[in-house]
Amino acid sequence: MDDDDEQPPLDQVRRIARAVLYEGYLLWPYRQSALKNRHRWTIGGVHPEPYGREHDGHPWLMRTQCLVEADPGASVDVRVRFLHVVVREPALLRDGVPEPVPELVAGGVRVLPREEAVEREAAACGLALEELARRPVRTAIEVPAGQETEPLPECAGDAAGPAGAVVRRWEGLRGHVEVTAERLEPGLYRLTADVVNTTPWPGGTRTDLMRRTLVSAHSALHARDGRFVSLMDPPEELRGHAEGCRSLGAWPVLIGEEGERHTMLSAPIILYDHPRISPESPGDLFDATEIDQLLTLSVLALSEEEKREIREGDPRGREILERCDGLTSEQLMRLHGVVRPEAT
Repeated sequence: MDDDDEQPPLDQVRRIARAVLYEGYLLWPYRQSALKNRHRWTIGGVHPEPYGREHDGHPWLMRTQCLVEADPGASVDVRVRFLHVVVREPALLRDGVPEPVPELVAGGVRVLPREEAVEREAAACGLALEELARRPVRTAIEVPAGQETEPLPECAGDAAGPAGAVVRRWEGLRGHVEVTAERLEPGLYRLTADVVNTTPWPGGTRTDLMRRTLVSAHSALHARDGRFVSLMDPPEELRGHAEGCRSLGAWPVLIGEEGERHTMLSAPIILYDHPRISPESPGDLFDATEIDQLLTLSVLALSEEEKREIREGDPRGREILERCDGLTSEQLMRLHGVVRPEAT
């Protein structure tokens, strides 16, 4: 999204979008041995179409439908972001060829096989509403399958043995974002953004499925020269049109400062208009409806063995542990709550 005077501060939008992207990514107690962290990637999945058509409850389409007030010459930007599941395996490098092993020790920390995720994005920008009303615009989602090897400096190897590395590999993804508009009345359009996963499905387990899924998918829509209409609290004269909007697997809300209507975030979780990240929060904890104080105190109460398992697990879990361990007494007290004046 372009950073100009007509849109909310870019950093604010990114913080809210990032919180949505990683909602449920890793759950307390943040250890891989916890059952809830073995059955991951449960929020906002857009699955391969062949699988979704055969299995109820596994959508292959995410639809955002909302209202935008704009002149015929106005344009919109649509950005779709999601997580792509990546397999991480420790390996030994023999003549430059990685050979997977059950574990490695690098810098005193065990490196174990696990799944991570990388952020992906597809963007369709500068779409004129009048053109969208005539014909849809389709933007491809295309991520080739791949693999990368990251040498471990602490496992550099010597005459006694080969060097260590982390190998990351991922399945290919295929799909598209299709954007259309319908002119409802002068100066008012119904905008539709469909995210479709057309990745081939060769069959397999749930693990195989999630590696071909758009995880935690969400859309950010921006209209520099237009104004989106709140679907939670539309003006009375537009209530009928608002009730006619049908989103699938997404919940569109206004984002930015109170009263700002240039940007809308359509997420797989229920939010309110103009959501905020509490300034007292020391950082993401990834838990749905997270309670910073409770989860932070729980982290601080972990045994050394439990903390060791977190350090050896997902890097983002390790960040949570280190952040909680490093909180000052003043920061901990701020988590007890705060009284704010009522908005007028």
